[in-house]
Amino acid sequence: MIIGASNNPSRYAFMAAEMLTEYGHEFVPVSNKKGDVLGKTILSIQERPEITGVDTVTLYLGPQHQPAWYDYILSLKPKRIIFNPGTENDEFERLARQRGIEPIEACTLVMLRTGQY
Repeated sequence: MIIGASNNPSRYAFMAAEMLTEYGHEFVPVSNKKGDVLGKTILSIQERPEITGVDTVTLYLGPQHQPAWYDYILSLKPKRIIFNPGTENDEFERLARQRGIEPIEACTLVMLRTGQY
């Protein structure tokens, strides 16, 4: 799941969608923006879409915007949340750990390229 998804090819969230696809990983784009990413409709985070079986949340949402979505993201029960550069958030990472979710401060693109994803 990509939170903060974008259909702008110059954004890292879009590049992550491309690379996840290239490496054979499914993704669900979620954002407050409308549009499509590689043929997938961006789901509105405002509507808190129910998504089951989430393995990884890759976050492209700045820490100042995250608190409103803590409960929603944690309710998805992902195995891990990747805090991409610029999204690091000690409070949210602590909350994730308390719920058995692994917070990772890393770049999704680098993780994919180096086989760490």
